[in-house]
Amino acid sequence: MGRENGWVEIRSISLPAPDRRPPAMNEDLVLTGPDFAVVLDGATAGQGIDSGCRHTVAWLVAQLARQLAVPLLSQSSAPLPELLADAIAAVCAVHAGTCDLTNPDSPSSTVAMFRAGSDHVEHLVLADSPLVVRAPDGAITVHSDNRVDLLPEYTFEAVRRLRNQPGGFWAASTEPKAAYEALTGTTDRADVELIAVLSDGAARYVERYGRSWEDLLEVLETEGPATLVDRVWKYDEAAHPDTFRGKRYDDATAVLCRL
Repeated sequence: MGRENGWVEIRSISLPAPDRRPPAMNEDLVLTGPDFAVVLDGATAGQGIDSGCRHTVAWLVAQLARQLAVPLLSQSSAPLPELLADAIAAVCAVHAGTCDLTNPDSPSSTVAMFRAGSDHVEHLVLADSPLVVRAPDGAITVHSDNRVDLLPEYTFEAVRRLRNQPGGFWAASTEPKAAYEALTGTTDRADVELIAVLSDGAARYVERYGRSWEDLLEVLETEGPATLVDRVWKYDEAAHPDTFRGKRYDDATAVLCRL
């Protein structure tokens, strides 16, 4: 996969939630290269939950990005699930001696990524960070892993019991096999004009506030990722907490690539 297979233009932003303290603590991370983009969104630890790990969620996200960067930048031809499984295994090896990797509340992260080749574009989505593709004719395809939304209940106990378990949902944490449970696929490069890679903090523009994916892409394309995030946070500020599940604000990451 040569670097001539990359994109023409890329714009991205990753910002911590406005109520995050300290403000610099962002549990999202975006990693881009000449022919790929990756968005990682760490799962915020619950108050009083013992993760069994001495490291933060932000540490896990940074370590996963570091391990993914090497094969992606060296243009490995290995399938994306294999790259992710190797990255998870490598991160586990880094802290297996200091942390309890059997703890079901170990830090975890979503993963959304794509890699552009000369003939096709590969994608991988694990947990709730979607990837949106627009074709030259304007048709939009959303690749989204909604298994966390299908849980019978959304308590800390239920999430703990069903994380990285058959019949539950999968995330990048301490189980390399989770990478092979990701939703993957390929698209002919000729059918790809734009790709947006989002954390759920940015995707809530559609998923929580009911705007269309077409509208989201238009905002990204004409006004940029920072405007999209600003609009989401204004919606967050105005919304009544009883109208949605989960935290009021979230870290937000948006990447737009034009091939």
